[in-house]
Amino acid sequence: MSVLKVENIHKSFDKTQVLKGIDFSLQKGEVLAIIGASGSGKTTLLRCLNFLETPQKGKIIVNDKVLFDADDKKLQSDEQIRKNRLHFGLVFQSFNLFPQYNVLKNIMLAEELLAKEQIKAVGEYNGCTDFKEAQEKIEQKAKDLLNKVGLSEKMDFYPYQLSGGQQQRVAIARALALNPHVLCFDEPTSALDPELTGEVLKVIKGLKSSDSTMVIVTHEIEFARDVADKVIFMADGVIVEEGTPQQVIENPQNERTQAFLSRFNQKF
Repeated sequence: MSVLKVENIHKSFDKTQVLKGIDFSLQKGEVLAIIGASGSGKTTLLRCLNFLETPQKGKIIVNDKVLFDADDKKLQSDEQIRKNRLHFGLVFQSFNLFPQYNVLKNIMLAEELLAKEQIKAVGEYNGCTDFKEAQEKIEQKAKDLLNKVGLSEKMDFYPYQLSGGQQQRVAIARALALNPHVLCFDEPTSALDPELTGEVLKVIKGLKSSDSTMVIVTHEIEFARDVADKVIFMADGVIVEEGTPQQVIENPQNERTQAFLSRFNQKF
């Protein structure tokens, strides 16, 4: 069973077609790397997956459940979209941490709001009928996630006190906090200096061994080759080439893929 199926996704802004029929699927624990030049539609695709943009055509299916169907308006209500977002975690290019909260609170906040809402609506959250009890569990999980990304000692720090690499690692922990079925990364190292890039890529690489299903938009071609199970090369809103890293990166068949990869002074 596929964790994620994307079928015929189209997205336009005014008269500009950005996505022109995107199809792919992922099994549990698989890592998909999406590569391509700026303007190819990579980030728009991630935003559609995370329900930050609404496609004009297509379906998004998670664990055999249709979360989005452009032809079914019932699946596009605000309440449904809020529920759908819980299936996905998104790590942005620019961290997007809340500056007014410390590291621990940044990780806890979304789940605290969800717990409060569910206890009010249905009387319990993850076996807890009391918000204070739920909050204690959420705090322990946040501390465990900070340990996972190597930042336990920074839990009381505020974002401005952290390096860019540390902020991005907090953002990864925050994205993991709600146990998403699919974790998405939008150029997670593009805002970082080269010396900080390695620490973030190391954390992402570590997640691969924990059975996380991931979609990573990246310009780090060597990282994509080493970590991904599948690679998609996008250009002009379509998938030009798809396959294993060995097929797409080391032995591309399409001329556009070949031309894109030739820009990188790396030998694969």
